[in-house]
Amino acid sequence: MPEYVVAVGMECHAELLTKSKMFCGCENAFGGEPNTRCCPICLGLPGTLPVFNKQAVEHVVRTALALNCEISMRTIFHRKNYFYPDLPKGYQVSQYGNTPIGINGYLEIEEADGTLKKIHITRVHLEEDTGKSLHVDGLGYSVMDYNRAGVPLMEIVTDFPPDVESSEEARLYAETLRSILLYLGVSDGKMEQGSLRVEPNPSVREKGSEVYGTKTELKNLNSFKFVQQGVEYEAKRQIAAIEKGEAVLQATYGWDSEKGETVLQRIKESEQEYRYFPEPDLIPIEFLEEYIESLRASLPELPIARKRRFIEQYGLPATDATQLVGERATADFFEAAAQNADPKQVANWMLGDLTRLANAAGQAVHATPVTVEHLVGLVSAIAKGTITGKIAKELIDSMHAEGKSVEQLIQERGIKVVDAGAVRGIVQAVLAANPDIVAKIKAGNDKSKGFLVGQVMKEAKGQARPDDVNRLLEEELAKL
Repeated sequence: MPEYVVAVGMECHAELLTKSKMFCGCENAFGGEPNTRCCPICLGLPGTLPVFNKQAVEHVVRTALALNCEISMRTIFHRKNYFYPDLPKGYQVSQYGNTPIGINGYLEIEEADGTLKKIHITRVHLEEDTGKSLHVDGLGYSVMDYNRAGVPLMEIVTDFPPDVESSEEARLYAETLRSILLYLGVSDGKMEQGSLRVEPNPSVREKGSEVYGTKTELKNLNSFKFVQQGVEYEAKRQIAAIEKGEAVLQATYGWDSEKGETVLQRIKESEQEYRYFPEPDLIPIEFLEEYIESLRASLPELPIARKRRFIEQYGLPATDATQLVGERATADFFEAAAQNADPKQVANWMLGDLTRLANAAGQAVHATPVTVEHLVGLVSAIAKGTITGKIAKELIDSMHAEGKSVEQLIQERGIKVVDAGAVRGIVQAVLAANPDIVAKIKAGNDKSKGFLVGQVMKEAKGQARPDDVNRLLEEELAKL
């Protein structure tokens, strides 16, 4: 059996975060009562004229710049003609040809070993979204919700031949792209709501062949896990078809997550069938160099670059840095705290107890009642010896529940760390009460010291400094 290799083109659609739709003033929002956010323009009624959304254009330009694209200084819209119930106009306003807003860009993904791989992007363009078909059980037919029709939609398409060469790389590409979109603030990236749609185009060919196989398009992948699983399954399905002597059809397949398999939806249309032609009701967009440069200057530090800086600047492990830069607001929260307290301890508390509390409350780490100032106060109190780590673990739960600072809680509860003199007395009492353990330690069994440490901390009600306990225990044992 010959060896096969996979190539995956990636098409991703992201709904843009604007107040209104692409060509009209209807509200751009998710969900709601069907067909309540529609007007004659987004329904394509005769006599209506569209006006493009400036904010949507700006979002696409900033994304194209972040993806290292060249900007088309003059760009136009086209009509993409096809007849389907979710398209009320009978055509979709999109961009076509050699003048999308962004061309010839790339995105870098980080492989498991830390190396970067460049995934080339052929185009970043702007279009309008379609309506949504609702398949209601028992009706025997579908109904249409046009609330989504006309929502500004950005499409990002990778280059050919594809740089993505595995299902894992397809997932990494999607994860990296979503993270960039979130950092830019251009999309909320909610795959489960359809505001980010990742549509891989996998194909297979024999290893060593320069002729690429027929690609298929995958849809209904509403998580990164399904992106990887969908590409894996489709590659195996295509290989099996080739081994049987069957042709791989250029078609669209949906992902059935319950069965873990792809399902044929329709044979793929050819480009000619869309009968593209320039949109006569919209004027061309011409950019000024000053405008493009002002948007370039507004770009934030992007996730991979920020992760690598966190590792270098703050001495964080790669796994910690990866988690912290996943969302821009979380990374901002960490950095604000790390500038005023020990960065590693800040990361530990954020990724440990604070994440636990946030998850239980259904909150983001950066949006809990524990503010940057509260976290700095907690870490600083431990460092100064005002409280112990054990006390801190108890207090952070109260900080989250009550929204109070560590200083307030210490004062209210009269918390006070046991001083070294008192700890020495406790150590002496514990040693006197455990002569058998002392004998084991004297015989060379150092592991038994842990029991004594635990007993001292118990007697001190967790309010003794661990350093004091360990130091004084060593001193008193040496006297015996």
